[in-house]
Amino acid sequence: MTDTEPFAAPGAAEFAAAKALLSPWRALTDPRVDGYANLPADGRYLLVGNHTTLGVFDIPFVVLGIHDETGVLVRSLGERQHFRVPLWRDLLARFGTVDGSRENTRRLLRAGEPVLVFPGGGREVARRRGDYYPLVWRERIGFARLALEFGYPVVPFAMIGVDDMWDVVADADDPIYAPARALAARVDIDPELLFPLVRGLGPTPLPRPQRIYARLCAPIDASAFGSGWDDASGAAALRDGVRDAVAAGIDELLAEREADPARKLIPRIAGEAGRLTLAQADAVRRLLPGVSR
Repeated sequence: MTDTEPFAAPGAAEFAAAKALLSPWRALTDPRVDGYANLPADGRYLLVGNHTTLGVFDIPFVVLGIHDETGVLVRSLGERQHFRVPLWRDLLARFGTVDGSRENTRRLLRAGEPVLVFPGGGREVARRRGDYYPLVWRERIGFARLALEFGYPVVPFAMIGVDDMWDVVADADDPIYAPARALAARVDIDPELLFPLVRGLGPTPLPRPQRIYARLCAPIDASAFGSGWDDASGAAALRDGVRDAVAAGIDELLAEREADPARKLIPRIAGEAGRLTLAQADAVRRLLPGVSR
């Protein structure tokens, strides 16, 4: 593949397959995604947010939602270690994920494509005991330097729901992980990224039913922080501003969820059953005007 050749993009068949595969999970979690109006209309933006436990249980709803609302495919940047796994890397590529190297990211930005970045990467996915929607961004400024270099606005986004589905029983810092850490290091896998052992529904690893929430926040103009890849201080300030916006989005969603009667599965089912019953009764009345109200 040449530097100017576009990355393969999923077509209608892939989008249909993704929606079909996700339909049971969608029914269980009833995801609520808002803020689509904050996305720049020209499709040039970096979408930057938080990863949640195990990493793949909420973000597909955001990517599919953006495609449904705007017709734009957001390119997700994947950890390089994903692309070392046969078959899995092919599946990721087929659904539009790109190996998140700096060179690949620059190709996407030069082409004017929107790009999804998780600065916390696999470390946020590999949640530790005691973590609750953590932002483990450390001193990473790569996404911010690229935003400055290409003049891309940054759209912060926040997600909650998944961290409430599981409790972490053991994580990569636990002594019982010592053999796994040694093996990971031997095969050139970062031991910090080992998935935790989790408990969900009762003593099982099945997820506790929780609604998923996501919010696309107001875009941040990168040019207000500086310009060019070499502007490290401007990039650090931009990163901090984006991180603060993501943290504020998480707090907003947590507060709003407390007042949401559809947060848990049973109230959602009861509410939906009530709506269906009213709709059916109304349909009967329309068909049989003589039926008493």
